[in-house]
Amino acid sequence: MDIQSFLVGFFGGSAIEIIASLAGFICVFLIIRRNIWCWPIGLVQVALYMIVFYDAKLYSDFILHGVYVAMQFYGWWYWLQGKGRDDDLVVLPTPPTMTLLWVAVAIIGSFGLGYVMSTYTDASLPYPDAFTTVASLVAQWLLSRRQLINWGFWIAVDIVAIGVYWQKGLYPTTVLYATFLVMASAGLLVWLRRYQTQSLEMKADYAKA
Repeated sequence: MDIQSFLVGFFGGSAIEIIASLAGFICVFLIIRRNIWCWPIGLVQVALYMIVFYDAKLYSDFILHGVYVAMQFYGWWYWLQGKGRDDDLVVLPTPPTMTLLWVAVAIIGSFGLGYVMSTYTDASLPYPDAFTTVASLVAQWLLSRRQLINWGFWIAVDIVAIGVYWQKGLYPTTVLYATFLVMASAGLLVWLRRYQTQSLEMKADYAKA
């Protein structure tokens, strides 16, 4: 595809897709800053993307964003309970065994959902689409639980999603997920620094006790 075709497709994207993309960008920016307003903004994003993905016959993504609607409310509530020193959000580590378990869930779930979608629906790109669905659910759950490892899953999702959405001609969404990839990498570094700071603060508090 040449640059002219890309630009025509990008600026010819639906208003719903463009608004959803902008909401997604704002949402991830707020997540990196551990700002609780990421959840209501994210709710707007996922609701609009349900329409976009249904029209594109990306049914796994459509189902995913339906689940996201409920998870936005859960994450919003859980983050309200997770404030630490100076009213800042506490970042939590994930034990290695649990990390391996979540990786296994993402892989096995992707093959299972991909098989169902390829066999029983007219889904486009069923296996890559299934991976972005299952791995995103894992990442979203870990994010709502304030787990540092959530960013690793988001990075994997973004890499696969860029290829899927480019092939489907969803160019504003392709650009969004390319931006997400950069932001997820930055988010991992920011949250890692925050976790390291928390650890030092906890050690200092323990030493004073």
